[in-house]
Amino acid sequence: MAKELIIASLDVGSSKIRVVIALIQEGKKTPNIIGVGVAPSTGMRKGNIIDVDETISNISAALEDAERMSGVPVHHVFASISGSHVESFDSKGVIAISHAGSEIIDDDINRVLEAAQAVNMPSNRRILRIIPKSFSIDDQQGIKNPVGMIGVRLEVDAHIITGQSTIVKNLEKAIHQSGVDIDDLIPASLSAAEAVLSRRQKELGVLVIDVGSGSTSVSVYEEGTTLYTASLPVGGESVTNDVAIGLRTSVDTAEKIKIEYGHTSPDDISDRETIDLSLISKIDNQKVSKKHMAEIIQARYHEIFVMVKDELRSIGRDGMLPAGAILTGAAVKMPGCLDLARDVLGLPVQIGFPVEVDGVVDKIDDPAYATAIGLISWGSKYEGTSYKMGNLNVGKLFGSVKGWFKNLLP
Repeated sequence: MAKELIIASLDVGSSKIRVVIALIQEGKKTPNIIGVGVAPSTGMRKGNIIDVDETISNISAALEDAERMSGVPVHHVFASISGSHVESFDSKGVIAISHAGSEIIDDDINRVLEAAQAVNMPSNRRILRIIPKSFSIDDQQGIKNPVGMIGVRLEVDAHIITGQSTIVKNLEKAIHQSGVDIDDLIPASLSAAEAVLSRRQKELGVLVIDVGSGSTSVSVYEEGTTLYTASLPVGGESVTNDVAIGLRTSVDTAEKIKIEYGHTSPDDISDRETIDLSLISKIDNQKVSKKHMAEIIQARYHEIFVMVKDELRSIGRDGMLPAGAILTGAAVKMPGCLDLARDVLGLPVQIGFPVEVDGVVDKIDDPAYATAIGLISWGSKYEGTSYKMGNLNVGKLFGSVKGWFKNLLP
């Protein structure tokens, strides 16, 4: 009888909390989605918890929604973490291979990764992920999997993602008090990319822009691995606030008209088109210009993509990614967003929908679910293959050594 594994993901965003439950069957490559739950996120702002009790209640509601649909109780989850507090940097680790035969083994990989994370870091920062970009053995560089090779000096170029300790602890506390354990805490930039990218795109060079409510996550892939990640402190919530200020409406009304009438190309809208707010809100009763709202929205989206372009320029990849840019997150569904991103970035751009999933696909065929589905993909690839490294669990830091190498294979 084929073995089955239940994996659940928890995407804790600043606007919505999403839970996805999947059935992983032995021999099947794609997860089968059997449950989806969503709840408003009223206790979060820009990736930070501002009300623990409210966040616990929101997470519990999303969990119950997904459990009801799947008929399966959830006891542990792969969870996402995002926000402008998530930062990254590159590091190197070097070790000597001194055992008999000088053949590199798994333990050497663990030791060199441990050396890479031995860097001076503020006490309020916590490592979320160590991602090996490439290895070098003696004078040979650009090695993807050094296990089994012979040498006397092993070096790794690693990308390290960190978060602010107190914010991470508060998120972990809220999730635990919702009644579930955390299998792994994964940066949203990585999990969104896991859902929407093919192996070929990662090899060629590709950019993923995940526009969330409170922040925008950026990840760049090249030669099959993560080259760069960043988190920008702007997102869909910034657009809503701009609309509220520019049109002199309440934030709730601004959110409603942004979703229903929003556009990032004011040239496509007539000067005479208006929105009667009295039909939407009990508080606001004026008529506002639809074209003026589009001008406000365009300005903020333009700023977001310019900030992304600046990040690419800082690593020498501006206009240099053959597979282009993939947009994910609920905010990228805004009409005209693709064209604006294409113009600013100077790259081919497309919307990223979750791929390689079965089951209730109609429920999650949406860029807003990229992070939640990516967490499922991450769990199905790396579950049960983590390595221990001193007091650190390498599986918790970057998936796993075996899983990482396996994911590089054609």
